Amino acid sequence: MNAGPGSTAGAYWATAAVVCFSINDAAIKLLSDGYALHQIVLIRSVIALAVLLAVVMPLAGGPRLLRTRKLRMHLARGLCIVIANITFFLGLAALPLAEAVAVFFVSPLLITVFSVLFLGETVGRWRWGAIAIGMIGVLIVVRPGTAAFQPAALLPIMAASFYAMIHILTRRMGGTESAVTMAILMQCVFIVVSGGIGAAVGHGRFDVFDDPSLTFLFRAWAWPAAGDIWLMVLVGVGIAGAGTMISQAYRVSEAALVAPFEYVALPLAILFGYLVFGERPDAAALAGSALIMGGGLLLIWREARAGKVVAQKARR
Repeated sequence: MNAGPGSTAGAYWATAAVVCFSINDAAIKLLSDGYALHQIVLIRSVIALAVLLAVVMPLAGGPRLLRTRKLRMHLARGLCIVIANITFFLGLAALPLAEAVAVFFVSPLLITVFSVLFLGETVGRWRWGAIAIGMIGVLIVVRPGTAAFQPAALLPIMAASFYAMIHILTRRMGGTESAVTMAILMQCVFIVVSGGIGAAVGHGRFDVFDDPSLTFLFRAWAWPAAGDIWLMVLVGVGIAGAGTMISQAYRVSEAALVAPFEYVALPLAILFGYLVFGERPDAAALAGSALIMGGGLLLIWREARAGKVVAQKARR
């Protein structure tokens, strides 16, 4: 049974997806002390692709979903996703979980900026104000120019920039491409890129750094311990399910209803950071995170209002 665009079902799908994404982030940070990033991503992507092909694709329409006329756009989108993931996970290795997630949530604001730069869209004062609020929050969390600044804090910002580009490319692709098609091709790109990086540096000879992010990138591959294998399987199945659920959320409900629920990731990051890693964000990190979330929610609210005005004018 398909719900209409005004249905609240999307809120439940989005919340479930965010829980899976948050568990994925915590699990990868947990694994970052013993394994190379490209090894974790390769195992995760192989498992996720298997789930998509064996379970999701048959339910969504079968092998015809693998056909596309926009392969180049899919590859460009896939590379942006790979870079966004890799830079975010490298940041996770060095930063508290809550801070990395908070900085990454500047992405909705960057999507708006990029829509002006690359799509020629018009943005009003309220939206620019929301962007300014969020950017101030990022500065408070990152704290450039102070002793508390960590260069690794720039990695989630880079991840957010490439994540914003993913949305710009998706909008240029139009509504003809299936979410399942995009998910399958995305995992294929992950496998090719992570496998290539592993072949180049997986021997570990370049692991000569003290920095946790660089060590995570250049560490030699290792055979996973039994408990870690199950954790990697959980990550692979979870990321396949999360991608499908977030796509379903936006399919059955209006974006203005779904998008705010993605911010559930912020309190979850604080919770997992405390329970799993013993991390306690200080007052500045909490204040900056609140500004980032506030700017994002204000932006979502203004876009929802603008959409309603357009819809009302169209009906007249």
